[in-house]
Amino acid sequence: MQISSLSIIRHSSPSFLRRAAIHHGGCGVRLGIGIRRSFHLLTVVSARRDNPDVSRKPQPSKNMLRAKHNIGKDHSSLAPVLSPDHNPSLLASQAIGTVATAQANFMRVVVSEDRSSSSSKEGVELLCVVRAVLKKIRRRVLVGDKVLVGSIDWDDGRGMIENVFQRRSEILDPPVANVDHLLVLFSLDQPKLEPFTLTRFLVEAESTGIPLTLALNKCELISQEELESWKMRLRGWNYEPFFCSVGTKEGLDAIGLVLRDQTSVIVGPSGVGKSSLINVLRSSGGVEEENWFEPIIGNNKWFEDQRVGEVSTRSGRGKHTTRNVSLLPITEGGYLADTPGFNQPSLLKVTKHSLALCFPEIRKMIEEEKCGFKDCLHIGEPGCVVKGEWERYPYYLQLLDEIRVREDFQLKTFGTKREGDVRYKVGGMGVKQAEPRLQPKKHRRESRKKVKQTRISELDEFEDEESDWDIEDDPIVQAIENEKER
Repeated sequence: MQISSLSIIRHSSPSFLRRAAIHHGGCGVRLGIGIRRSFHLLTVVSARRDNPDVSRKPQPSKNMLRAKHNIGKDHSSLAPVLSPDHNPSLLASQAIGTVATAQANFMRVVVSEDRSSSSSKEGVELLCVVRAVLKKIRRRVLVGDKVLVGSIDWDDGRGMIENVFQRRSEILDPPVANVDHLLVLFSLDQPKLEPFTLTRFLVEAESTGIPLTLALNKCELISQEELESWKMRLRGWNYEPFFCSVGTKEGLDAIGLVLRDQTSVIVGPSGVGKSSLINVLRSSGGVEEENWFEPIIGNNKWFEDQRVGEVSTRSGRGKHTTRNVSLLPITEGGYLADTPGFNQPSLLKVTKHSLALCFPEIRKMIEEEKCGFKDCLHIGEPGCVVKGEWERYPYYLQLLDEIRVREDFQLKTFGTKREGDVRYKVGGMGVKQAEPRLQPKKHRRESRKKVKQTRISELDEFEDEESDWDIEDDPIVQAIENEKER
């Protein structure tokens, strides 16, 4: 068959080949297959006759050459996290900066290091988007992150965040990275101080492992007796709070000294005076010279005084005035993050075994004498040294029940196994390549086979319901039969 096909290829016209390929019957089909195979064979033979140096092996493709070139290289991650001390070589369109503000899908990055051939770009603000692969592997970019920015258009002030440096610390509520200090701010009145809400915020702050300071604002709104009562009460919690007033400027100098030369975050409910405190700390003098935020202060709306809202007269709670996290420079040196207020910290990083360590009262008891069991939850187990003779013990039990319910739900829903954000596959030449593990509900659609199986199962269920339904039991049919009998 193939010899006759070769002769057809040499001596026949294209129209005859088309007729032979579509000729009805099995011979016509086999003839068409033979023509295609023989045409490939004839091409290879003629090429070897014209050029004897042509290899008998197929030439490698570009992908195979690229894979051979990449043998031995690290493909462990699509975007490996850069160490804090890493000093990458930068192009003219690249720079290193700090994320100062995050809003919607955009980040405002202040450049701290660049390699541009022109004048230094330090202090320049860039409006950036995040590289798509970082979103796919779920590497979140937070305010305070040190980032590598590429594809920079210096004229328009735009760029793209290509990678993130490793963080030295991180908090979830609110989402801020590279934090040195936490300032938990509450007000003694308007809105009124609630002990359980304060406990939730303190537990969330203690779970981060970051040094914290407790400050109570609006001390001018309560009497001296109430002030002394709260001071003694919080000392029983093993805290030494700062009592201050943004309105009268009382106690603000001490807070400014604590926050000096650090990246601090103010957390607390809405209406306690976080933005007002930041405005006072930033307006008492000029920013120091080594502060590389200085060139854009006063020329950008993101670094003006923060908006301040009134407390609601109906509910007695603060209104949500601050809507995004912003990193701002303060007079004493360092940076302060203004954050939106929230009333219920999530406590997502707190487990039922780590909750006890977030209470200074329990830590003090355990230091003096150890419990009988390492996994003791301090709820009356044999040999437990933690007794219920302290004020916040009911709060501890309430939070413990909440965390146990959450952990049980997560165990039943998700199990203990969690897939990584990056998966690996073996490509050409046996090279291991990394690619993002896409979320099924977001980036993938269901296969046609699964859709078909789902429809078939739904039809089977529908048929089963129809077979179980008895027409004689239908109330309409019964009413018609009764009418006929009458």
